[in-house]
Amino acid sequence: MASITAFLVSLLIGPWIIRFLHHLDLKQTIKREGFSRLYEAHQGKEKTPTMGGVLILGALVISTLLWADLSNPYIWLCVLTVVWLGAIGFIDDYLKLLKKDSKGLKAVGKLAGQWVLGLGIGLYLYFESASWQWVSVPFLKQVFLGLGPLFILFAALVIVGSSNAVNLTDGLDGLAIGCTAMIAVTYGVFSYVAGNVKFSQYLQIPFVDGAGELTVFCAALFGAGIGFLWFNSHPASVFMGDTGALGLGGALGAVAIFTRKELLLLWVGGVFVAEAISVILQVAGYKLRKKRIFLMAPLHHHFQLKGLSESKVVIRFWIISFILSLSGLAALKLQ
Repeated sequence: MASITAFLVSLLIGPWIIRFLHHLDLKQTIKREGFSRLYEAHQGKEKTPTMGGVLILGALVISTLLWADLSNPYIWLCVLTVVWLGAIGFIDDYLKLLKKDSKGLKAVGKLAGQWVLGLGIGLYLYFESASWQWVSVPFLKQVFLGLGPLFILFAALVIVGSSNAVNLTDGLDGLAIGCTAMIAVTYGVFSYVAGNVKFSQYLQIPFVDGAGELTVFCAALFGAGIGFLWFNSHPASVFMGDTGALGLGGALGAVAIFTRKELLLLWVGGVFVAEAISVILQVAGYKLRKKRIFLMAPLHHHFQLKGLSESKVVIRFWIISFILSLSGLAALKLQ
């Protein structure tokens, strides 16, 4: 019901929000520096409104508050993550549109806001129970890494990393939201089994009291994502912008922490990881050797310059994300 509600809310308020964004003239700003070879193909996107993330996050929060058990602290932490990071993204998007360029909020300010939230969640969990400092290793039975106080930094890194990785992936119509929806389903399953004593014992995974309620949040995330994809599929009628990307990425990171499947997110969210690594390698390669490793970063633009159409790149990345999600679910039995 949470999934259906989020989907219907997206469909119902989506057209109104898109018209409202058009009225405000909140159009996407395309970066031209180093973008000349793709600018012509993406030029039409400058007429498409951005900040559509308010649609996804709005549907997600509304559905979660309607269907989830509001006495569950993990639900409120997920809602806080979505709203907090969505607000940072909103400010970033607004400044980009106000200045009519692609820079927006300074990186220092954006990262500071993300780290404050991440450290806050890490501190809460660390002092809630000593068990949080033990991080499970994917595909290995009863193998844990004891981080001690470093868990606080680790939790923050997961949230900040996943938030920015989704943001880097959001460059083609439907790419980021399609992958996010698949990961949401996967972590919905993780949430259910981690919060069930019998299933967690049978599968030999850490039991997390209350984690089962995150299934509702993940279902709402899936429904909101599919509802947004209705409007964001190629050719997109609206873009999520940093408002949606930062909030959704942070939500995935938070759920991964609360289900104690943090490291598995590197595998299940492999598309996001590859996109982020491509940017890191591109910047490092250019600064160290004055050479570019990829034709362009993030990775999806590299394949575009290789001659693949936008739809071809998106669908192939979706397929990869689907396979990674399935293999991630297999980790439940392999453990």
